[in-house]
Amino acid sequence: MSTTENVQHSGTTDAVEPAATSVRRSSINDVARLAGVSLGTVSNVLNRPDRVAPTTREKVERAIAELSFVRNGSARQLRAGKITTVGAVLLDIANPFFTEVARGIEDRLAEDDYTLMLASSDEDPRREARYLRLFEEHGVLGVLATPAGDDLGPLMRLRERGLGIVLLDRTSPDPGICSVAVDDVAGAAMAVTHLISQGHRRIGLVNGPPSIKQCVDRRAGAVRALTEAGLDPDEALVEVVVPSLNATGGEQGVTELLAGGPVPSALFCVNDLTALGAMRVLRAHGLSIPGDMAVVGYDDVDFAAMLMTPLTSVRQPTHQLGHLAADMLLRSAGPDHEPARQVVFTPELVVRESSQPVTAAG
Repeated sequence: MSTTENVQHSGTTDAVEPAATSVRRSSINDVARLAGVSLGTVSNVLNRPDRVAPTTREKVERAIAELSFVRNGSARQLRAGKITTVGAVLLDIANPFFTEVARGIEDRLAEDDYTLMLASSDEDPRREARYLRLFEEHGVLGVLATPAGDDLGPLMRLRERGLGIVLLDRTSPDPGICSVAVDDVAGAAMAVTHLISQGHRRIGLVNGPPSIKQCVDRRAGAVRALTEAGLDPDEALVEVVVPSLNATGGEQGVTELLAGGPVPSALFCVNDLTALGAMRVLRAHGLSIPGDMAVVGYDDVDFAAMLMTPLTSVRQPTHQLGHLAADMLLRSAGPDHEPARQVVFTPELVVRESSQPVTAAG
């Protein structure tokens, strides 16, 4: 997915013509010449329109529209001496979990008139590194990141060059780096303990790549719950690893589970999107939920409660995650340079029809 930018500007003067490209970008000088006014008048129309006579303002606005003039935000920030843009690179902004996290980020930044540049790594460390370079080139104040892998080197190099860094949905390995995360081990343990309490003794796990820490932690939570219940995880947990944490990945995982060996009576999915795909395949095979197989997801995104069979899920404070992460960045990079903090939220299990008690379990 391509980078998106939500732009808000205020309180600066003119624009600087960008470096030459294959298509020349119109400058503030072009607008002034076409409208027959001074540069100062164009600047006032852009920033203080109430100071300009209506007829003059209309001439300038027509020139802006005719030339498709767009102000150079990065240059304006440099002249004003204040950086007002923050970058965020998340694993998959098509995932409703990250959409809500992004909304939390944006809401906090808007409180102090900051702009968000948002990108999706699609769980690819190389793509993530490319966006980090792009953010630095645009002169952002700092970066909020959900790392796509274990290598935090690109983020650490940005920190060394003076950019603020906050790890989002990931605990920090360094006490000097801010982070906001959820205890995924505890959350997964809640989900599997719930299934065990319903009588399930063989549980399928649709998981993602081990390069993603959340996947590792959620597997660890499942193993912990089984062990604490006196069950052997090697026998009681049937794991399939899928390449993508979306509905297609869930479909692939359940198809594999149904094709091999004894079929589990319950399913724990690494997130709600994989659970959605899993439920599609179960119904396509004529299996009832939860009668033939109970299903539990993770994230509790909006659609979880709206499905034909409402989905039991582990709820994360998504908006709060984004809001607090943005707040940490602004505070740590602000004039007071507040010290780094690491915050870990405890999730909660929301039980719905997809995992109601069954009369028999295999």
